[in-house]
Amino acid sequence: MNTSVINIRTQPDVKKAAQQVAEDLGMNLSVLINGFLKNLIKTKTISLKVSEEPSEYLINSIKETEEDVKNGRVSPLFENADEAVAWLNDKDKKYEYQIRKKVR
Repeated sequence: MNTSVINIRTQPDVKKAAQQVAEDLGMNLSVLINGFLKNLIKTKTISLKVSEEPSEYLINSIKETEEDVKNGRVSPLFENADEAVAWLNDKDKKYEYQIRKKVR
């Protein structure tokens, strides 16, 4: 097979992580990059997908927000800024609003 060499510069940790992904997929980095290049030629598109796990901080923030919503510790939906300002200025929150649903 007639081949050509492509030299690229990348950070060592990026190379190591990419080699691990390729290995996990049952191939080496060269095969993975060749597959990417062939797909680029064929489709003339680049498709990148990142699947990240949420951080512990984000998970805790989401749980806290869900609890706030569940326990009514969120502001109601306002029709205009004047209603929002009046609600914010009402320290005892006696100023009541009918919760409105947006209909599309």
